[in-house]
Amino acid sequence: MQKRKLGNTLEVSAFGLGCMGMSFGYGPAADKKEMIQLIRSAVEQGVTFFDTAEVYGPFTNEKLVGEALEPFKGQVVIATKFGFNIDRAQNRQVGVSSRPDNIRRVAEESLKRLRVEAIDLFYQHRVDPNVPIEDVAGTVRDLIQEGKVKHFGLSEAGAQTIHRAHAVQPVTALQSEYSLWFRRHEQEIIPTIEELGIGLVAYSPLGKGYLAGKIDENTTFANGDIRNLLPRYTEEARAANRDLLDLIHQFAERKNATPAQIALAWVLAQKPWIVPIPGTTKLHHLEEDLGALRVKFTAEELQQFRKEIEAIEVKGVRSFESALVDQ
Repeated sequence: MQKRKLGNTLEVSAFGLGCMGMSFGYGPAADKKEMIQLIRSAVEQGVTFFDTAEVYGPFTNEKLVGEALEPFKGQVVIATKFGFNIDRAQNRQVGVSSRPDNIRRVAEESLKRLRVEAIDLFYQHRVDPNVPIEDVAGTVRDLIQEGKVKHFGLSEAGAQTIHRAHAVQPVTALQSEYSLWFRRHEQEIIPTIEELGIGLVAYSPLGKGYLAGKIDENTTFANGDIRNLLPRYTEEARAANRDLLDLIHQFAERKNATPAQIALAWVLAQKPWIVPIPGTTKLHHLEEDLGALRVKFTAEELQQFRKEIEAIEVKGVRSFESALVDQ
């Protein structure tokens, strides 16, 4: 398995595994035993980077990841997140909260659920406009000094917020959506983190399945699937975005690859410090995704690909268009 570095210090596999969908977000949770086996199969195939969060479930995904990876302590990197307020009586997320006391509470509870002595990478899940980012970064800095956290991360933060946080506690990675059909971060965010030496962890690199060619306008989503709520996944938007999928198919045929492998290989090709974290609940999809590492583009192919991509207007706003917050 190829390796990449986040923040010049944290070495991980070139691909990570996003674990959210195993427990949360895409309808009923998958079978626990099957997901433990899937996570362990990923380790056997060289994946060392696994992504979860307190809010996924809530809590159940961290417990799953902790149990699955307990035999591999010291061999893998587990990233989790704080930053939401969770109503425990109703077991649901009710707004953001990055108060220092909440960050500390999440850290202590996540350590137990993940069955680790220190959290490898601790992200602020979403920027809290009511808490100065300096207070957030300072709290994580203290947790690092106490040996409870190893690296600090942000998610969906704006450039100004990244600069301010990094000045207090160096940020190892920014996790944000980045894919063939969401490239807005190239305008300001990617130049900012490149300047600061921060890695990018790209979530939804397959557009929640659409860019893999596994969804079309006739696809129906299960109850509880977040795609039922997102404008980019309406029947009309899925039909309107067929041009982008057709372009991906064309490149897939030229490269003797699948659409998913092309979409992932494109993300990998943009910067050597970008690590995509596609999620799946199927072993054959995991193996297909890992096959993207064999797909290489020439500089000319990348230039042509980008030219053709930029000529296509993607319909429907993305998942969290309003989530980029700058303090």
